[in-house]
Amino acid sequence: MYTSLADLSDSQKEEMVASLACLLVGQNGSEEGITADSLKAVADASGNSLSPAIATLYSSVAAQVPNGVKSYMLAPGGGGGGGGGGAASGGAPAAAAAAAAEPEEEEAEAPAVDMFGGGGGGGGDY
Repeated sequence: MYTSLADLSDSQKEEMVASLACLLVGQNGSEEGITADSLKAVADASGNSLSPAIATLYSSVAAQVPNGVKSYMLAPGGGGGGGGGGAASGGAPAAAAAAAAEPEEEEAEAPAVDMFGGGGGGGGDY
């Protein structure tokens, strides 16, 4: 587990800085969109470095996002594994008791039919 940027390799750090810069510039919603120069400027302002190749790569990918990078920030969940069960709310015990009070109906069995459509299931002359 990483606890700071210092624990990352140089390439991992550069990718993290580029990703965060994309989100920051995309949230700003400038008319120019996300450009390599804007990503580099954000990285420089934060005291990090960003190579021109990575800045160009990330800006070109961000330009292809249909509704802009902002759509990623507004999307709830996005596809994670989901959380654990969580605590039950105050009304949950009453709802569980009401559900348990209802008797369950058993399904009626379908009549036995042999493979030729006849009933009886006795086997007959095959």
